[in-house]
Amino acid sequence: MKNHIIKETRIDYEQHNEMPFTDSLTGIFHHGFFLNVLAREIKRSLRYRESISVVLIDIDAFSVYNRQQGPLQADRDLNEIAAIIKKCVRDVDLAARFGGDIFAIILTEADASSCIRALERIRETIRERYGGALTVCIGAATCPEDADNMDDLIGRAQEALKRAKMKGRDEIFFFERAAGVAVADEPRVLVVDDNIVNVKILEAMLHPFKYQVSKAFDGLEALALIERGDIDLVLLDIMMPGIDGIEVCRRIKMQEQTRIIPVVMVTAMGEIEAKVQAIEAGADDFISKPVNKLELLARTRSLIAVKRLNENMIGFENALISLANAVEAKDVYTRGHTKRVSSMAIQLGKRMNLSSRDLDALRIGGILHDIGKIGIPDSILKKEGVLELDEWAVMKTHPDLGYRLVYPLKRILHQALDIIRSHHERMNGSGYPDGLKGEAISMVARIMAVADCYDALITDRPYRKAYNQEEVLRLMQQEAEEGKMDGPVVDTLIVMLNNPAKEG
Repeated sequence: MKNHIIKETRIDYEQHNEMPFTDSLTGIFHHGFFLNVLAREIKRSLRYRESISVVLIDIDAFSVYNRQQGPLQADRDLNEIAAIIKKCVRDVDLAARFGGDIFAIILTEADASSCIRALERIRETIRERYGGALTVCIGAATCPEDADNMDDLIGRAQEALKRAKMKGRDEIFFFERAAGVAVADEPRVLVVDDNIVNVKILEAMLHPFKYQVSKAFDGLEALALIERGDIDLVLLDIMMPGIDGIEVCRRIKMQEQTRIIPVVMVTAMGEIEAKVQAIEAGADDFISKPVNKLELLARTRSLIAVKRLNENMIGFENALISLANAVEAKDVYTRGHTKRVSSMAIQLGKRMNLSSRDLDALRIGGILHDIGKIGIPDSILKKEGVLELDEWAVMKTHPDLGYRLVYPLKRILHQALDIIRSHHERMNGSGYPDGLKGEAISMVARIMAVADCYDALITDRPYRKAYNQEEVLRLMQQEAEEGKMDGPVVDTLIVMLNNPAKEG
């Protein structure tokens, strides 16, 4: 957006509305002015075919923060976050207060791949400024790629923001990633090769089979297209100038958002060393040159089917995580508990050399372990004081409630289901809900019990203040000596906390 456009819009806005164009609290532009500028920018975008992105930024759980800190402090922080957002974008961009605790940005000449750095900068700056006490979720949509009118563009940015919040706190989501593949029988294949003849050959082979074919002629261009989030499979040449196919594959597989995209390396027969490097980078399959059409079709069909199965599983997982976040939001004292427990459990699992399958169970199990609390009345969950015996009996039902709630997804959750049910079991049989003893409790559930206990003791709860770390470790050692917690797991925790730099 050129600065003269904002200036002209200011003049028009004041003349027609006889009111200021800035928000009285934050000092940045307000919602009405934002809409006026956006209308002009969309017209310019369509005329000159220059992308613009609309970004919505929502402060996570700000209503809870407002109640805790009071409206005066909350307003101060709202004003400071507005200043951070304005500072993190260019002078030619526009930052505005969209409403309440939601801000909006218009980023000019910026599509999804080119505006990610600015959004990451905003998210990281806010997280660091408040030490994680305040975080933001961000949703973005682009004109003309996602929508060519104001209502649809804002609606798609709102949809992206909603998907970001479904993932949890401190997340960024682009509308195109939310949209996925538009037509079920037309998967999108990205062909990457610096040789235009090779690209045309593969494109011609795929065309009769109703694949949408995108093309890239170098590694950077390929990564930019993949960043948009709507690629189902990548056919990737190894030997390219600049960023070669090995590095492109590695970057795809390193990113959470893109790691499930199948990558097929297109190789010459003699590239044995390159194939080994590609396997180490995470390549899913290989096709040798000259490419056989039937082999190409068989491999692409198979890998795309696997990707869509994985997407369905991720969809179920995201829905459960969203539900777990809703449960956590019921109790301000446990905010962030599930992510912290999940992270600590994974670290313990790595130290104890657990398999990748077990580590994945700890990840999802940590996030979902308290999901049964959705069935616990707020009067018990938020009680400021020690629970009565009958109240405690109700609280102790949450592992069984959670287990029964997610049991229909047992084929997806696997051992995470066991964690949800058994994370309050104790080695001597004194736990609940089943009174399991010793080896009858799975290792992942024992690890989760330790991680969950540690986080509960180290944080404030309605009925007590947090213990310091020395007190927590002393209490947990005592629990291990009494046969309640797994001793080796507690020992691993102590070593890990005393040597945080070492990765097990």
